[in-house]
Amino acid sequence: MEYLLSGVVGFAAAMIVVLLMRRGSRGAAQTVEVHQSIENMRSVGELVVFRLVTKEIVTSTDHGLGDVGRKYLGWLITEKKMAMIFEFGIDFKFNLNARDFEIEQIGEDRYKLRMPECLYTTSILDISFYDEQGSKLLPVLLPNLINQVFSGGFDEEDKNRLKEAAKAQANVLAEQMVERIASDVQQSARQTLAALAKGFGAVEVQVEFPQPGPVLARIDMAEGVESQLDNAAG
Repeated sequence: MEYLLSGVVGFAAAMIVVLLMRRGSRGAAQTVEVHQSIENMRSVGELVVFRLVTKEIVTSTDHGLGDVGRKYLGWLITEKKMAMIFEFGIDFKFNLNARDFEIEQIGEDRYKLRMPECLYTTSILDISFYDEQGSKLLPVLLPNLINQVFSGGFDEEDKNRLKEAAKAQANVLAEQMVERIASDVQQSARQTLAALAKGFGAVEVQVEFPQPGPVLARIDMAEGVESQLDNAAG
């Protein structure tokens, strides 16, 4: 729903620009007017075209949490037979102000859009544990269990490393997901851009995407998740 909402906001802003331009240039030829309007797609700025929220399970055989993760969380995942569950969101967006966003007129009211790179942001929304033996979901903040895990001491540097390890693991999961849905992201972008362009007066719109696919912009961790890890680690 969020990516649809962002598209609607961008579309509304674009339509306002179109109406203002047409009001000020009624005597201009139709093809010139449309071309000027299409160029003003850049005024939309950052266009979010797809948003995904998913959960992925990390078990003892596929986690990549690094030395700190193996030291403190490996005990949970292996000996206690826990699985870590990452809930994360991925936003895919294009910067229409980027220099490599090109608009080419290929005929009367027909255009080709050459897109800049697609950037995606991964946000860790929640981390929880699944007790395989008890078949139940547990929150990340488990005082009795965590106390056993961190009883050997856990300083600020270890804490920060663990957060970075969690981000790295989420990034691995997100990359796998991005590869699977890259075509869906492009299709969503194509539909959104076509609707915007036709709102400006274009009759036909072709969209070209760069290779490779979406590129990671950053990895965020929700404030609640970060504070949970802080509290759990003492």
